[in-house]
Amino acid sequence: MRKFVFLMFLCSSMLQAQEHAWVYFKDKPNAQTFLNNPLSFLSQRAIDRRDRQNVSITIQDVPVEETYISSVKNSNGIVVKAISKWLNAVHVFGLETDILNLQNLASVDSIQFANKSIGVINPPNTTSNKVFKINKFAANTVSNYGVATNQVTMLGVEKFHNANIEGQGMQIAIIDAGFYGVNTAGAFAHLLDNDDANGEILGGYDFVNNSEDFYINTGTTHGTQVLSTIAAIKENEFIGTAPKASFYLFVTEDDTNETPLEESLWVQAAEQADSLGVDIINTSLGYSEFDENKYNYTYADMDGETTFITRGANIAAQKGMVLVNSMGNSGNDAWRYLTAPADAKNIISVGAVDANENIVGFSSFGPSADNRVKPETLALGGNVFVVNEDDELVVSNGTSFSGPIIAGAVACLWQAYPNKTSLEIRQMVMENSKDYSNPTDQRGFGVLNMNNLASQLLFDSAYIAPPFYIIQGNHSIYIQLNKSYNEVSVQVFSTLGNFLANEKLTKNHTGFFIENISPGIYYIKYQYKGVSKVMSLFN
Repeated sequence: MRKFVFLMFLCSSMLQAQEHAWVYFKDKPNAQTFLNNPLSFLSQRAIDRRDRQNVSITIQDVPVEETYISSVKNSNGIVVKAISKWLNAVHVFGLETDILNLQNLASVDSIQFANKSIGVINPPNTTSNKVFKINKFAANTVSNYGVATNQVTMLGVEKFHNANIEGQGMQIAIIDAGFYGVNTAGAFAHLLDNDDANGEILGGYDFVNNSEDFYINTGTTHGTQVLSTIAAIKENEFIGTAPKASFYLFVTEDDTNETPLEESLWVQAAEQADSLGVDIINTSLGYSEFDENKYNYTYADMDGETTFITRGANIAAQKGMVLVNSMGNSGNDAWRYLTAPADAKNIISVGAVDANENIVGFSSFGPSADNRVKPETLALGGNVFVVNEDDELVVSNGTSFSGPIIAGAVACLWQAYPNKTSLEIRQMVMENSKDYSNPTDQRGFGVLNMNNLASQLLFDSAYIAPPFYIIQGNHSIYIQLNKSYNEVSVQVFSTLGNFLANEKLTKNHTGFFIENISPGIYYIKYQYKGVSKVMSLFN
């Protein structure tokens, strides 16, 4: 009899499939302790970024209560796969009954199954709304040597480069599938030379394999090629759109499986990028269909607030970062629409054109399900040049590459206009896209044209970016010497002519603070190599 009972239990358990779900907690009981000491969970750079844009540090930023996580981990049959502080949730995997039992924990507020039919009486028949899998990467690569002139000049980025604005001081997180070869290919050598002035790989993490080694061969080098469109340099052959920016590289996409866990891993990576103080997040990934059809999304879910990854992207955009996301490569498919998180609000979703600025057929259609214009802008994605893991220049296709081309352009734009907020930078991108006054479903606002923005920036035709970086807080300014320079004299004064600082920056005295200053316009006069210039600063 005991064997019979055990066998019945075993059989009933086997009939239940393992499920993905998000478990949301009621509160963060120690939130005030963390908020009293923000450096315990945010870097100074992240705090400064918020201060510059008047973005408050809130309970969203506080880590999830550890005792709550432990209570879920210790529950029968439950595996915790990911954690989100922004959504105060954990991603769990287990049998439906075991997951439902988590409702008995005092800390649990609600449970959301990735399988939307669970808990719904007479779930609707979604056969007519079948979602077709998109090729997220669509890298139709062939060997070919050439230059990246068109993908840079199409947007007018070269005018920023000519003014020595190449992404210096900007930090970009690439959330992708694999970065094998980045640490060995010559095109990325300048990012590994410990010279911040040339840009650097600052770190990263492989969330799929829970590994510090983010260069490991994951089966795809998609992330390597994505990074190359922004950062690679091959003398006289190739240059990315922001070759002197610095980068964090995060792996969240599992190349061998497609599960809802990848959404949670993306949110976890975005949270880490935020905590580190990153300025821009680039994502060349999109989600609509999974290995198990029960998790599939419909176009109605692309409404900017339904999918877990999109909800995370919405919060990321509220933290003062610019999010750039590829639209997807489904334009020729039955699905044809954008995929999450490209539907998120206040981000920049990017479609693809060819060398003649004609839309390419695979570029996914907007608008979002709630009728917001998508894509926000376009860049070259048809026959685009990239650098592969073997340091070879090859041709590839996809919004996976038009997206990061724009991310690099945004880095240069924000470097040139450091007093703008992330939302203002996004607005500048949209307003300076060629079809802004007449958007369409596939072209959105059209190809980005930064020429006017470059001409507005220049004080004169010989404009050169200053030999220092400026970091602004609510009531403070920090000026730091660019490592490429040995000595610069800097004076800061108000519009009334009152001096606030008179400093000589050297290799031994690399920076200084000006504190307790009021909002307004200030002037910075600087001298180096016999050249004297004045620039304005809005604080």
